[in-house]
Amino acid sequence: MQTINWYPGHMTKAKRELSEDLKLIDVVVEIVDARAPLACRNPDFEELFKNKIRVMLLNKCDLSSPQANREWIRYFQKQGVSVMELVSIGSGAKKNAVSFIEKAGEPVLKRYREKGVSKTLRAIVVGIPNVGKSTFINKLAGMTRAQVGDRPGVTRGKQWVKISPYLELMDTPGLLWAKLDDQDSAKHIAYIGSIRDDILNVEEIAGMLLCDLDRICPDELAKRYPKLAAVEDRSSLEAMLEGVCRSRGFILSGGVFDTERAARIVLDEFRAGKIVKIALERPEAENE
Repeated sequence: MQTINWYPGHMTKAKRELSEDLKLIDVVVEIVDARAPLACRNPDFEELFKNKIRVMLLNKCDLSSPQANREWIRYFQKQGVSVMELVSIGSGAKKNAVSFIEKAGEPVLKRYREKGVSKTLRAIVVGIPNVGKSTFINKLAGMTRAQVGDRPGVTRGKQWVKISPYLELMDTPGLLWAKLDDQDSAKHIAYIGSIRDDILNVEEIAGMLLCDLDRICPDELAKRYPKLAAVEDRSSLEAMLEGVCRSRGFILSGGVFDTERAARIVLDEFRAGKIVKIALERPEAENE
């Protein structure tokens, strides 16, 4: 199987610039995808932001299961992390998130007030690609200010966005780390779209996703793609993709299965929450 890795040159530059800009930052807002919270956490952030106030937003929680979201909230709180569920396109996202960030930054504002200074809180929004950073900022700003795309690697330069009289946010490019040693975590971030599909073997990635979903939630998977029930070898990536082809009629002339089309459909539908709303990771596995 392919080794999953992706670290384009602009990420090296962005990390260097981020280190230089930290003196301007009061609060670090880390966004992770609720379906794979651990895989989304860039280990470089621990050293980079060790002296900063940090909070976490568990984004896209509507695409995960409510039970898993609650488990992850408890897990991170036990680690001493201030965390909040978020649907960045949701109606209550702005009010709740602004309150959450301002509360985290209150010690900074208090110190300045004691000196007679009226300070605007400056927060930076960080995370790996495609977890919804720019969508979140645009929601708070009430207009399209940060670049948004449905693929990783859209945001390239830093952008300060005024959210309220007392809060500014800076968007940053999605940052992976230089070597994805844990291939299970690499799979998960590939599944959610944090690694560009065009540098991956999409048929292999989609086949692995099907096998993982067959293990985690077989009933929901079979409901979406009924012909998977006839697949005998549940560990065969090719056979699982062929089951999707049979389910959707992706069969070319001569009876050839269009597995590439099936693979892209599987990835698109999983990312949109159409197959199942589920977490790929659970805290109990981490504890074990």
